[in-house]
Amino acid sequence: MTATNKKLALGSLLFAAAFMAHANSDKPTDLAVGLAVDQQLSVVVELDEQYRFIIGNQGAAFDYIAKTGKFDTQEPVEWYVGLGAWGEWDDGFGARVPLGINYQVSDGWQVYGQVQPELDMHKGWELGIGAALGAKYHF
Repeated sequence: MTATNKKLALGSLLFAAAFMAHANSDKPTDLAVGLAVDQQLSVVVELDEQYRFIIGNQGAAFDYIAKTGKFDTQEPVEWYVGLGAWGEWDDGFGARVPLGINYQVSDGWQVYGQVQPELDMHKGWELGIGAALGAKYHF
């Protein structure tokens, strides 16, 4: 399978999963779209501030934001912890645990930063650490 076919297959799978996750929901979906440095330069699509899909030059990732909270400050800063998976277009795939913060810049605009311990399961098991910075607009 060529790299282009892998990109199309993985991207299609991620977006199909996003829409299936909300197919039976009666409430409107909160949609956010943005750019990030995660899988190199990446497009980010987030649903209900809980399901984050990342497709970039290097690969793709999916994060489920499992727990969020607010810091005891006057600033609009929230923390989050999630569970995720990632895959590179050429090689490498695994699991990750994003630990991050969101900052509400203005109405609709949010920036985030995260670090993620990663488990690479390609050709053996190897622990690593990654990071991401991004900006999203909530519709």
